Amino acid sequence: MAEGRRITVRGRVQGVGFRPHVARLARRLGIRGGVQNTMDGVLIRAEGTQEALEAFIRAIVAEAPKAARIDAMEVMPDRPEGALDFQILPSRAAGRSTSVIPVDTAVCEACLAEMRDPLNRRYRYPFITCTQCGPRYTVIEALPYDRDQTVMRAFSLCPICAREYGDAEDRRYHAETIACSACGPAIRLIDASGRPIPGEAIAQASALLRAGKIVAIKGLGGYHLACDATREEAVSELRRRKRRPRKPLAVMAASVEAACGAVRLSSEEEALLASPAAPIVVADRRDEGPLAPSIAPGLRTVGVMLPYTPLHHLLFDAGAPVLLVMTSAKPRVSRFFIAKKNAGGEIAVPLVHDRPMLHPLDDSVLRLRAGKSFSPPFPGRPDPFKPVRRDGVVGLGSEENNAFAFGRGTQLFVGPHIGDMETVEVEERYVREFEHMHRWLGMDPSIIAMDRHPLFATRRIAERLKAAFPDAEIVEVQHHHAHMAACMGENGLPGPAFGIILDGTGYGMDGAIWGFEVLYGSYDGFQRVAHLRYTPLPGGDKAVREPWRNALGMLVRLFGREEALRQLEARFPERQAALPILASFVERNELVAEAGTCGRLFDAASVLLGLADVAGYDGEPAILLSERVDADAEYAPYAFAIEEGDPMVIDMTPMLRALLHEYGEGRPVEAIAGRFHATIVASLVEVIRRALERHPAWSRDVVLSGGSFHNPYLRTHLREALGAFGMNVYTHHLLPPGDGGLAAGQIWVAARTKRGR
Repeated sequence: MAEGRRITVRGRVQGVGFRPHVARLARRLGIRGGVQNTMDGVLIRAEGTQEALEAFIRAIVAEAPKAARIDAMEVMPDRPEGALDFQILPSRAAGRSTSVIPVDTAVCEACLAEMRDPLNRRYRYPFITCTQCGPRYTVIEALPYDRDQTVMRAFSLCPICAREYGDAEDRRYHAETIACSACGPAIRLIDASGRPIPGEAIAQASALLRAGKIVAIKGLGGYHLACDATREEAVSELRRRKRRPRKPLAVMAASVEAACGAVRLSSEEEALLASPAAPIVVADRRDEGPLAPSIAPGLRTVGVMLPYTPLHHLLFDAGAPVLLVMTSAKPRVSRFFIAKKNAGGEIAVPLVHDRPMLHPLDDSVLRLRAGKSFSPPFPGRPDPFKPVRRDGVVGLGSEENNAFAFGRGTQLFVGPHIGDMETVEVEERYVREFEHMHRWLGMDPSIIAMDRHPLFATRRIAERLKAAFPDAEIVEVQHHHAHMAACMGENGLPGPAFGIILDGTGYGMDGAIWGFEVLYGSYDGFQRVAHLRYTPLPGGDKAVREPWRNALGMLVRLFGREEALRQLEARFPERQAALPILASFVERNELVAEAGTCGRLFDAASVLLGLADVAGYDGEPAILLSERVDADAEYAPYAFAIEEGDPMVIDMTPMLRALLHEYGEGRPVEAIAGRFHATIVASLVEVIRRALERHPAWSRDVVLSGGSFHNPYLRTHLREALGAFGMNVYTHHLLPPGDGGLAAGQIWVAARTKRGR
């Protein structure tokens, strides 16, 4: 006798071929009924014998598509309705969304094989896709996931594609992004006036790249600027036109073999490169490799990725150089590709297509160490993780490397990487993407969590949200508390715990700039255990862009005016007029901000060791210093001092004095940089030791967060040293340690307290 089951599946089950998977199982096992996307996930109504239904339910999970993730499956008895077959039913858009937003994935091997088959009707079609691969997040306007809720609704299916779409035995059965050259998007190469250039677009673009030209490639979530990564003149010209003189550029390799010719890759890194997520993997550059010197000036590492769209593969198939610079262009740059002239020529030759680009999306960036993720991906593939257990909480993030986040029930979604909130245009993009995810997730904010800084753009956004949702409560969360909570929440720690938070800038509870913090507490509050001794930043933010100012302020405060000028006038003779004036401001505490941050300590050391006096990009002095250190080596720390108190104050004056002495004696910069790093590790371990000596009942859990933990030496050696001391050390592996993960921490704090700390 036939029985019925009502099955609700929640998780990442839309946009991954889940309905076709269920339909094929049903036909194989003799199940009748139907499956449909809903705002709650996927709903299945199944009829059959008890034995067949049990096998069906097991197979739904055991044979789920690779890209699917089942978070929950609810099976309830249902009354059989006498269905004659099993169908994919129209989606149901009513109700409140609990669905997981589908993510973009790299083109699959099956699609690549078809694209390269001269007998296949999608031969050399740059938008080939199926139920298992292709764009999702970047093309979806609303949930549930159906073609008419994506930008693909603008392309009517031809009869053959329509037949494939409706054929339960076809691998494009209900593939919402299905298309072909007869009915789908088309690609073209255009000139500076916007007119199509005659000829085959991909072949011509490849020829331009071989000739050393720059091509702007419209991708899934943005434009890339591409050129031959082995030709110094091409890379230098791209830097000039993009006005990016030193920031490292990412490289796309035609294959794993091509990548291995440029960088050293472990088997784990090779597997990560070829994964559906298709991240940029940061790896060590080969000394005698083919990459142009200016790919990553002064750095041993390079970010490399593999082609992940059909268009990328076709460019390489058509003869493009096997190593291409593939660097993202800011959203505002895309408007200039066609018409704007720069020093007598267009910024790049545009290779464009007519599929709308709905949501900008940056490439994810990863670094592995000992087979584990070292620098987690930038947010940008919205995917929920870890329970929040409070509905309607939004985190607005920070001013730099911004990404917002939503807490919905037991799900936490981190939005796309927005970047630095430095222009009206970026702020407008933030608002657009925020509003879009708000509609997707179907939840109104009841708590708006934001950084305490009085001048952040997110404060204006919070006020706009408050006007739209007057019943919502604004909760201010201290910057480093949010970092601490992000790492605790990601690792499922209930608290309390220590938090070692190292970064460049964060507004402190006392109005100073924090960033070298040892905290203790939980989501609902913290106390400051220790911090770096404050020193002045002459000119405030200008000292971040020009770290020689920071070094001056630090030396004047720690060593006195005479010694500071003696050290710096010898290094910067062109600034001899400015240095005494700034020193006077420091002595009088005029036009200076008080700061104690790891980022500024690194900046000063980089200046004093002759590595950088200005920052060509965010964090450059610290990165150059970290690149001089062997992350696997052991170094003897310099002396440091700790002033007892509540909080304790870490004084690096003895270290800086020894550093200057050794540099003056001609000791290698690499050895000095290593000892500098070791001193930071030793000082933090000593602070934890003293804190536990005072409070033996305190937890031995400690989390490491903040942008300085992108530094492999600090992360690895601090973890090992604290572990040897008996601490349980937790780090980020899903969220970035920097400000990209801050919004998640804000949510974890605000979800547990009505009063931000």
